[in-house]
Amino acid sequence: MDTDNNFLIQLTNSLYRMTLFFPKKEPLRYKIRETAADILAKPTLQNLELINTFFEVAKNQNWVAPIDILAIQSNYDNLRNDLIKAPLASSKEIEANNTLTSSSLLERQKKILELLKEKGRAQVWEAKQIFPKISKRTLRRDFEFLLKQGVIERFGEKNNTFYQIKLG
Repeated sequence: MDTDNNFLIQLTNSLYRMTLFFPKKEPLRYKIRETAADILAKPTLQNLELINTFFEVAKNQNWVAPIDILAIQSNYDNLRNDLIKAPLASSKEIEANNTLTSSSLLERQKKILELLKEKGRAQVWEAKQIFPKISKRTLRRDFEFLLKQGVIERFGEKNNTFYQIKLG
């Protein structure tokens, strides 16, 4: 974990140095730094996707050579991939956190967690493809149950609602 922390500190420092070349009053300079600081404190898929979007905007501004942005962006992409591949907390860890145990989950809810672990994030319709005989309403209840247990998190709204495994 110490190595990961050192890596994040170095990555954040590199990003700060790179953004020195952005115009001083440019909002993107401060938004990308703020997001990098959030990632340093607690990396989440949502923040890693956000910073990736900022990198895409920055590449088109010609403030910095695209190759320099790509070098830092690739490190953040690797971090994102590591988070997606990170194993779920073991049932003992979950039990220790006073949430749910693996035995208290329905088989369907376990498969939903497997889907989220595989894809990083998913919508209800994707779970519906796995369970064609189960109604969307029932699947929404399963997602809601997992959400209330603190195992997953929701972001977006209406047709753009996604779920992902809660990190940390």
